[in-house]
Amino acid sequence: MRRPPHTRSHGITVLAVLLVALGVAMLAGVGLGAVRVGAADVFEAIGRMVSGTPKMAGDAVIVDIRLPRVVLAALVGACLATAGVLYQALFRNPLADPYILGMSAGAGLGAVIALTLTAGATAFRFGAVPLGAFIGAVLTIVVVVRLASLKGVLDVTSLLLAGVALSYVLAALTSFIMVFFRESMTTIVFWMMGGLTAASWPYVLTVAPMFALGSAIPLLATREMNLLLLGEERASELGVDVERFKRLLLASGSLLVAGAVAVSGLIGFVGLMTPHIVRLVLGPDHRMLLPASAIAGAIVMVLADLAARTILAPVELPVGIVTALVGGPFFIWLLVRRGVGR
Repeated sequence: MRRPPHTRSHGITVLAVLLVALGVAMLAGVGLGAVRVGAADVFEAIGRMVSGTPKMAGDAVIVDIRLPRVVLAALVGACLATAGVLYQALFRNPLADPYILGMSAGAGLGAVIALTLTAGATAFRFGAVPLGAFIGAVLTIVVVVRLASLKGVLDVTSLLLAGVALSYVLAALTSFIMVFFRESMTTIVFWMMGGLTAASWPYVLTVAPMFALGSAIPLLATREMNLLLLGEERASELGVDVERFKRLLLASGSLLVAGAVAVSGLIGFVGLMTPHIVRLVLGPDHRMLLPASAIAGAIVMVLADLAARTILAPVELPVGIVTALVGGPFFIWLLVRRGVGR
């Protein structure tokens, strides 16, 4: 099988195609549903929103319900996919992702604690839940890396095993909180299954700056990320402060995961599938891989949310179920493929 030409022009072409695909997916996400809306009506409603023109009768469905949900889905997908790229570069392992390493479980536990503590104080949730998710994500990855480090060397197999084991512990703690605070159990259960039913513009404004900061820092350090693929010793010889850079990647990934989990709950496999597929098309150069993965992740989440809303309409599936149904078989295929390769 002939490999695609991993040139700059090829990368720019792929980015352009992905941007067009994202626009089409978002248009479909806004237009399709219990009530179908034409593309012209969508653009007109958005135009009236931007210009401040008085709304028409059907604008509320587009501007206040579907559009923030679609934008939020795109941001969540971009966060998870970008975090997946960071962890796969950091650990030099295509099987690494926020869900498998326990980061999502840690962020989930932190967010659940914040949800419980702010019960009845909705005004504080927009700040407390993302903060709790970020603290949970950071503490989780620190513990996982410590457990997987043998004599100062990070063992990949131990990393995955530690992430899975810690995920179970964190899930048990989350279940304990649900049992102890039964009045909040329904809210927590539906939130943990992953979904965007509560999407709103305040949620978009919560996660957007977290995505901007968490992705901007790695985008400015793509050279260091490429050098890290050569190994820590070689990267250090070429001028990279490896330990400092690893902490930077961990912090950026934690911020991205926290932003996604805080507004959508636990959604798995997006951070695993998307970077791997994009890497097959573009190669390992992070100058193209990072932005392409972010856009592709946004597409995946927008389409997954659209499927969750429409497959069993009027019943709405949690989007986490849709991504798991697709991502689980993909992960198995990836494991089999790596085993055959060896």
